[in-house]
Amino acid sequence: MKGILLAGGTGSRLFPLTLVTSKQLLPVFDKPMVYYPLSVLMLAGLREVLVISTPVDLPRYRELLGDGSELGMRISYAAQDTPAGVAQAFLVGEEFLGGDCVCLVLGDTLFHGHGLTGLLRECVLDVEQQGGGIVFGYPVHDPQRYGVLEIDPRGKLVGIEEKPDAPRSNRAMVGLYFFDSGVVEAARRLKPSDRGELEITDVARDYLTRGKLRLENLGRGYAW
Repeated sequence: MKGILLAGGTGSRLFPLTLVTSKQLLPVFDKPMVYYPLSVLMLAGLREVLVISTPVDLPRYRELLGDGSELGMRISYAAQDTPAGVAQAFLVGEEFLGGDCVCLVLGDTLFHGHGLTGLLRECVLDVEQQGGGIVFGYPVHDPQRYGVLEIDPRGKLVGIEEKPDAPRSNRAMVGLYFFDSGVVEAARRLKPSDRGELEITDVARDYLTRGKLRLENLGRGYAW
């Protein structure tokens, strides 16, 4: 399995700070934000990582992270010339993946929790051995802002909605995804949403429809 770290977008809600730098390069406590999702990939045991960002910001990530050797990793880079949704990352990274499974993490996603390393490594093994995909759910107070996971009374994932006006649960799909090698073709089959983007929720829904999507709930003891 390989990792993809998506650090695109304009960060418009943080203007004027992000007029001169990428949102994911802003400091969070004692390090740039991007180090936190990168550490998630490291905790999962992944050492080959592709960083995807805008053509303007990509040189800044190269300067910060280099080839990854100082971190014990191999870091490659690719430009997302025209941002067209999270799922576009699988198409941008197709050559890098080379038919391998993938863990995609968003560059502004921060996780903390006891047992996180073990959970991540179990997910890697699960997808490598069984295929399919894994998404993570986290309870939020404002689910209408997120991709929402619909769960039946038995705790089984039965539906996914993108930013619904009337959410069917309070369980948001967080910015961390594990998929088998079929995800590139799944992304290629997508049609742009009303926002003109290739939605990650549509990729997850494709796997769910085929009975190949599993849910990991991040509950008590985890922070996102």
